[in-house]
Amino acid sequence: MKSTVLKRGLICALVAACAQVALAATPAELLAGYSAQAGVPAVPAAGQQLFTVRQGREWSCASCHGAVPTQAGKHAATGKAIAPLAPAFNPERFTDPAKAEKWFRRNCKDVLDRECSAAEKAHVLSWLLTLKP
Repeated sequence: MKSTVLKRGLICALVAACAQVALAATPAELLAGYSAQAGVPAVPAAGQQLFTVRQGREWSCASCHGAVPTQAGKHAATGKAIAPLAPAFNPERFTDPAKAEKWFRRNCKDVLDRECSAAEKAHVLSWLLTLKP
């Protein structure tokens, strides 16, 4: 009995470890996934507009991240520092799908008063990927 439980525990631990590795991604892979989910190609200009223009709420994405998010930003309400959003200026950005989804969910609700669509995520991420040093 102990042997079976131990084997199951090891298998579960191995599966969990593999799942963590599978969660690692590149921004380009995330973009491809959002574009595929949306069924339309990403349009960087649409992403820039979504990012910089107020969408009926008090804030735009640029309110905290800056009009060109290549430098540190600051949360408009709390003043908390925000690391650069563009992946070329912050290599950790958009490498963890769970964090990216959390970020999009929270910030889209602040800016749009709803979650972003897959197309909107693709557009914004495609624009962010055009920003180079």
